[in-house]
Amino acid sequence: MSDNTPKLGDQICFPLYVIAKEITGLYRPFLVELGITYPQYLVLMVLWENGKLTVNQIGEKLYLDSGTLTPLLKRLEAKSFIIRNRKKEDERVVEIGLTDKGLLLQKEACSIPTKMKTKLNLSDDDLLELKTTIKKLLIKIEKK
Repeated sequence: MSDNTPKLGDQICFPLYVIAKEITGLYRPFLVELGITYPQYLVLMVLWENGKLTVNQIGEKLYLDSGTLTPLLKRLEAKSFIIRNRKKEDERVVEIGLTDKGLLLQKEACSIPTKMKTKLNLSDDDLLELKTTIKKLLIKIEKK
């Protein structure tokens, strides 16, 4: 092995990958209770926050392409959490809205952030510092 061989422990990508995987895993039991997956939860949060959005707008907010998003939206529609409608002005544009069932799920999901904070056992300051650092990194990545 060469001295300049990249080492797993020296890479920024590996701890970020592990953290993302582990955090998603911590959400799983709470989401199973609601009958949704983590990616579905992300879509629903965007809709709860913004109301009706197009598929492209959801994709921009979640950094997902339509090829990834469309099957996800179809599954949410099959569960009756969302409704997909083509815009009359432009049939190519699909608008996503919440159903009454999707709005009711929002009430149930409101406890998840508190449950996660408890599970992680982090102070408000620790969480704020972590979010600030992650946002700084995302901004630097987006500028490239």
